[in-house]
Amino acid sequence: MNYRPFRDGAEVSALGFGCMRMPTYQVGGKSIIDRGKAIPMMRRAINSGVNYVDTAYGYHGGDSEKLVGEALKDGYRDKVMLATKLPPWHLEKPEDMRKVFEEQRKRLGTDVIDVYLLHALDKDNFAKVKRLGAFQFLDELKKEGSIKYAGFSFHDDYETFKTIADAYPFDVCQIQLNIVDINEQATLQGMYYAAERGMTVVIMEPLRGGLLANVPDEARSIYYNYPVNRSPVDWALRYMLNFPEVATVLSGMGAMEQVTENLAICSNAAANCMSEAELKVIDKVRICLSGRARVACTGCDYCLPCPQSVAISEVFELYNEAAIYNIWDRQRSQYKRRFADGRGADRCVACGTCEARCPQKIHIAECLKEAGEALSV
Repeated sequence: MNYRPFRDGAEVSALGFGCMRMPTYQVGGKSIIDRGKAIPMMRRAINSGVNYVDTAYGYHGGDSEKLVGEALKDGYRDKVMLATKLPPWHLEKPEDMRKVFEEQRKRLGTDVIDVYLLHALDKDNFAKVKRLGAFQFLDELKKEGSIKYAGFSFHDDYETFKTIADAYPFDVCQIQLNIVDINEQATLQGMYYAAERGMTVVIMEPLRGGLLANVPDEARSIYYNYPVNRSPVDWALRYMLNFPEVATVLSGMGAMEQVTENLAICSNAAANCMSEAELKVIDKVRICLSGRARVACTGCDYCLPCPQSVAISEVFELYNEAAIYNIWDRQRSQYKRRFADGRGADRCVACGTCEARCPQKIHIAECLKEAGEALSV
């Protein structure tokens, strides 16, 4: 495994274990983490050198932190840097921050959380955490030794990113960046800005919710025409690790095969590892993919729960896959079967609750209407 500078002389693995998309199974329509698969996956990664584990209060309905706590027993906690996040949407008064934090420590089975992030900051969430005194709370946690590093994860535009980065001496920022999002959200410019300010940069969504692992044939042919044979996943992860400003790249791995593949990739990809010719391949793929997906949804599910029980990201996943791969008949059949329980796009009443939470700022109600019409033909 390759390691990169983190802070204070510490090093972090190039691959970080993201715990938002663990393997699951269904029970009564509810998604349950498959502990029999998830824990061996995490321990395999750690045994192979991964030393950064990222979770959050709300991942998998709160079960992600519990699963991570189980996986890090038997000495594994001492082998990793553990990151989790404080959710602004669960806070109404200042004392809620301490309540949530103590619950997280209990779930995770640890006294010290290495990296504590203000979760999914945008203009509104930033204003809220400031009003509630989150900066003073971070100072308090650091002083008492309950956390080592304070940071934030981010979903908004570049100017907002700069404003937040300048508001507090953050140690770490976690930003969405990949081969197609270089001019979206924090942007590449934001990555450089954070690094210049001395922040450690952690990358999330390097595969854009898995979309970049399954690119259409036109994009795949661009990759495969290059003399070196690499998978789309290899290209996407290698591209992010090419930047020396990046400390670690988080991957939400849902199967042991993905752990194995990502370990191999990140054990070989280093800063400045890509040639000019390889970077031109990435540019061509970016152009190819531009505009193919109908909805810029990454499946983060911050939009849920929907008051009408619409399975928003699942609808968009089917819609995007139909458009990208031109598999409309198959996706329409899937749509009919999957949403026979009444969770389809037709239940949307355009209340706007989901749009206020969406990190991608998607016009969800409008897109659901389009998706429902296209998939119900």
